[in-house]
Amino acid sequence: MDGMTETMTRPVTLILLGPPGAGKGTQARMLEQDFGLVQLSTGDLLRGAVAAGTDAGKAAKAVMEAGELVSDEIVINILRDRMGDDDCARGVILDGFPRTTAQAEALEGLLAEHNATVDSVISLAVDDAAMVERVSGRFTCGGCGEGYHDTFKAPKVAGTCDNCGSSDFKRRADDNAETVAARLEAYHASTAPLIAFYDAKGTLTTVDAMGEIDAIASHLSTIVGKVAREG
Repeated sequence: MDGMTETMTRPVTLILLGPPGAGKGTQARMLEQDFGLVQLSTGDLLRGAVAAGTDAGKAAKAVMEAGELVSDEIVINILRDRMGDDDCARGVILDGFPRTTAQAEALEGLLAEHNATVDSVISLAVDDAAMVERVSGRFTCGGCGEGYHDTFKAPKVAGTCDNCGSSDFKRRADDNAETVAARLEAYHASTAPLIAFYDAKGTLTTVDAMGEIDAIASHLSTIVGKVAREG
């Protein structure tokens, strides 16, 4: 579906929840293309704000250089700045934020400044055992960031990125079975309250993320398309 043909009655705020390897990045990129939304991940936001030298970026840089965790207040300020950019006019996909109910409440406060709310929260549900196999075989293109997998999504031409033609591929050192299992356990523990938070508000939809990428994308596109049409 070409979601760009959808009539957006107002900017849309979408949250993707899911453990590392659930496919949030892949699905977010597809939604970006279909609906003209902008994916905002916490890591990219922090790096962008630091590089741009914004007030919030300077605050984040000082905290990180001191070896401390960036506060929710700083992240919210960075998010506020970024969401004001022209390319976010149609809406955003939040990936990696919020992670706690406190952050979710802070996000509500930010959106309320513009008489907006979170429109849809999609939780990508996974099978932990299968996820260990999925994550341990993944790698990305160093040129454009496109994701691949040894078994499930190898490049069409070995050693060459389908998207940009680069031959520079990278694997994360922590993408191994033991680390992945620990990250899954931590994710479920920290995110369970957040899922309950959005479920109580009626904005949560759970999607099986263990199927084919295109089938999952179609499901997500239907959800977001309904939000885009109904506003």
